[in-house]
Amino acid sequence: MILVGSSVVAGKIMVEELPVQFASALRFALALVILLPLLRMREGGLPRLSRRSWLILAVQGLCGSFLFTVCLLHGLALTAPSSAGVITATTPACMGLIAWLGMGERPTRRAGLGILLSVAGLLAVNAASDPGTGSMPFVGNMLVLGAVCFESFFLLLRKGVTEPLTPLAAATAVSLFGLVWFLPGAAWDLIFTIPASGGFGAVSVVGWVSVAYYGVFVTVLAYLFWFAGVTRVSAATAGVFTSVMPVSALILSAAILGESVGLSRIVGCACVLAGLVLISRR
Repeated sequence: MILVGSSVVAGKIMVEELPVQFASALRFALALVILLPLLRMREGGLPRLSRRSWLILAVQGLCGSFLFTVCLLHGLALTAPSSAGVITATTPACMGLIAWLGMGERPTRRAGLGILLSVAGLLAVNAASDPGTGSMPFVGNMLVLGAVCFESFFLLLRKGVTEPLTPLAAATAVSLFGLVWFLPGAAWDLIFTIPASGGFGAVSVVGWVSVAYYGVFVTVLAYLFWFAGVTRVSAATAGVFTSVMPVSALILSAAILGESVGLSRIVGCACVLAGLVLISRR
């Protein structure tokens, strides 16, 4: 979740330099250059799964790789990052609600308290943020809210695959589907959008570095870490750990983009960490 939180900073830089669809397809192509040879070397290739499991992975790629990325990056282009941070604070509550209503995982008292503490901490983190306006704040906020919903489904759908599936195989499959979902839009950007905006010569080194970071760290490493952990914990526990994402975005925004960090944000970070400790204790 620390790496996923860094995607807010990297994504803000990336959408200013490259079209969303093309940059995202390039990100997954780069990730697959790393994942496919590694999977072939360690496990002999893609696993044999049932049609139902492949369908779940395809939907997971649609929700988490395609729809989440499109909504978040387009939302960041239209609204203030602080507003987006407030909305992403609802991720743990959204996951807990989905797990309760759709998966039958009634949260324990300790898990419920951990969720509330984490959400309260995240709201405190963003309480003193300058709300900003953005060019189309309402549309941008709705896109970020959609990204939260799609991310929640993505984070929980992995538990629906019943066959043994290693984190490496899961990350490779989801990245493969992510590339497939982005290819049509990437082709459009390559033919029409990029030439109209000055071609690749208008893209700075920072823009290319942000794409590379997205592919290696936010895709390869973050997927491997998440898939290795999500099958070992309950949905409520996984939901609380998503609280780290906006906190990570806050810290990296301060370090890289120069945003100020006030007392309320420090208190919010402390609440989030307390929630993580509470929910992770047996």
